[in-house]
Amino acid sequence: MNNKIGSYKSAETIGKSQIDLILKVYDGTVASLTSAREAYANDQFADGREHMEKTKRFVTHLYTTLNMDKGGEVAENLSKLYSYVISQTYVIQATKDVELIDDMITIMENLRSGWRGLKEQQAEGEIPESMPEAQATTETAREFTTTA
Repeated sequence: MNNKIGSYKSAETIGKSQIDLILKVYDGTVASLTSAREAYANDQFADGREHMEKTKRFVTHLYTTLNMDKGGEVAENLSKLYSYVISQTYVIQATKDVELIDDMITIMENLRSGWRGLKEQQAEGEIPESMPEAQATTETAREFTTTA
């Protein structure tokens, strides 16, 4: 049965555009942050920590797949934001500060909104399919579908 579920999850990412995969990673990040917030608010610290670890994996993936050569200033700015979010996950784990989680959710939702705008511009033919240059992988998108 697990094999069938894995096949289904794999099929969910096959054929997706680069931006769709990136959006899926952002969805996983926001879902993990939201779950961590709920857990910490309910004094479920082990669950909160687990969700923050998932958040770190998602954001680290976004960070490590940036194409700094082709992405230029945009990639550099995303790199700084991702680094900030990753560093804040450690602060959150130490302090259990749900307001800080809310700030991270806002940042990630705003970034997701930007990627969504790119997808809409692509659909309208305003930018080519090969843009943007960040490379979200199928494995990370699959991880979201199996862990969220």
